Amino acid sequence: MPRRDAAIPHTPELPAALEPAEVGELSHDASYTECEVVDAVLSDQQANGVIFDAARLVNVELAGSRLDDLRLTDTELKRCNLANTRAQRAEAARVTFDGSRMTGIQLSEASLRDVTIRDCRVDLASFGFSQLTRVTFESCVLDQTDFLESKLESVRFHSCQLTRADFRGARMQQCEFRRCNLNGLQGVESLRGAAMEWPDIVDMAGVWATALGIEVLDSD
Repeated sequence: MPRRDAAIPHTPELPAALEPAEVGELSHDASYTECEVVDAVLSDQQANGVIFDAARLVNVELAGSRLDDLRLTDTELKRCNLANTRAQRAEAARVTFDGSRMTGIQLSEASLRDVTIRDCRVDLASFGFSQLTRVTFESCVLDQTDFLESKLESVRFHSCQLTRADFRGARMQQCEFRRCNLNGLQGVESLRGAAMEWPDIVDMAGVWATALGIEVLDSD
């Protein structure tokens, strides 16, 4: 009997109209609700406990910022730059990231629930010791990204590049990989609890052989 598919994330619940917000800098415990932030330059910020609730961020520059304890709820981020942003212990619920740069983002000890990350660069990133529930990565680059000791439930990786990604110590439940490149993946044994389409399983025979220490014989 085929296993049921992983659960699909719930989408953000946004008001029909959002108030434009001019944000020049972020401060500790700042809260932004039912607003839209467009073309803001907020790189290299240092602010703990920032909250975005029912918000939309479009083309916002957040690269290099340290935003520990960040809270995102019912929020959309489109074409934003979060490269090398550190958001330890972040919490995100019903959030979408579209066409954004997330290279080197640090989301360790985070809680992500009902999150969709689509058409994004998320390489060299870290989700270590985090909990991901109903999270979808779609058409993303996740090369050398780590999920060390993380807990993944109903996490979907669709058409993603996961070369040398690191899943050591991760625990998976009802997760799935479809049309993904897993070459050089570390922690193959942690994929227990995940599912793949049969053609993908066959294509990754070399990965499974390497993980099991199986050597290849020359043909007679």
